[in-house]
Amino acid sequence: MKKLYFGSNLKMYKNIRETTDYLIRLQKLTQDLEHEKITLFIIPSYTSLDRASGITDQNQIMLGAQNMCWEEVGQFTGEISPLMLQELGIKIVELGHSERRHIFGETNEIIGQKVKAALEHGFIALLCIGETGKEKQCGISDEILRIQLKTGLSKVCEEELDKLWIAYEPVWAIGVNGLPASSDYAQEKHHVIKNILQELFGEPGKAVPVLYGGSVNLENAGGLIQQPDIDGLFVGRSAWDAEKFNQLIRDATEAVNMEVS
Repeated sequence: MKKLYFGSNLKMYKNIRETTDYLIRLQKLTQDLEHEKITLFIIPSYTSLDRASGITDQNQIMLGAQNMCWEEVGQFTGEISPLMLQELGIKIVELGHSERRHIFGETNEIIGQKVKAALEHGFIALLCIGETGKEKQCGISDEILRIQLKTGLSKVCEEELDKLWIAYEPVWAIGVNGLPASSDYAQEKHHVIKNILQELFGEPGKAVPVLYGGSVNLENAGGLIQQPDIDGLFVGRSAWDAEKFNQLIRDATEAVNMEVS
């Protein structure tokens, strides 16, 4: 069975108490999983990270931050530096989420700086990419993914690839009004992403995990994770209840096991 990745970004939905309750429950529910074959991660709010890191076994559930400045120190009001995140002992930094791109105006170049800074400070850089609905209608999805990847990874070297993850999140598929991508469409775009990574880094690029995110739920998780180029699922609101996320992980893992057998 291929190694599987399951994670969720809690965005701005859970306060400190709700986050810790959620993590304690999820940790208990998933403690029997084969963690050498399944990587599980949660990305809480900044204000929850300190408490979360104190109650979470990151050998079981890795913790991440939702964003990070590219500079260690300086006049960047409201930003969080890599040194601050290192103090918390977290493992992952999510970068380039569509909300950062489209609401807060982050460019591919800025995101590329952040990816490099995350890698240089020992974090796993989870780079999010994806086309908008209009870009999909115009038939330029592949070109958008290529630009986002080549710019976002322009400063990354082959030796850093073991700390790089990619999340493909088509903008039209995420959020409250998102429409899930079909398994075939998601596989097609993941195949494009894998090819671009191979173009950039050669054979080692094929080993970079690529996760799908966009209205993943209990009904479609199994079909998505069975696709050959989908290494994991970056789950939204279907993961924000510990019981439901645990069930999704187990159902998806069973779907992969059934396919292998």
